[in-house]
Amino acid sequence: MRTLLTSAIAATILILAGCNNAKSPETVAKDVSAAEQKAAAEVANSEKDAAKDLNKAADKVDDTLVNFNNAAAKDAYNLAVAKADGDLKVALANCLAQSGDAQKTCKDQAQADYNAVKANAKAVALSEKQ
Repeated sequence: MRTLLTSAIAATILILAGCNNAKSPETVAKDVSAAEQKAAAEVANSEKDAAKDLNKAADKVDDTLVNFNNAAAKDAYNLAVAKADGDLKVALANCLAQSGDAQKTCKDQAQADYNAVKANAKAVALSEKQ
């Protein structure tokens, strides 16, 4: 029994001692090369994923910016039309001071001015939309 116990202890010591043996330079070089390649592949995949995520985020920002610019162009158009509406009402009120053909000419001119301002505002808004 003592021989069996001694043999088991000796075998355990040999097995444990064998685990810490140095590897040959060729094996170490192979392992290092494999680890470097795996690390490089992981970095490349991470860079690819990061670029993809950044592109998605940039697209969302671009879409938001386009929506903002379009809303600003629409608001600028609405403001210009509101101002033109006010100017038209004032001009038409001033036309009432005249009579006959002069009044008709004044109203026609006020309406023409209104239409021109409105068309210009629309052209500007369309040019600013994306």
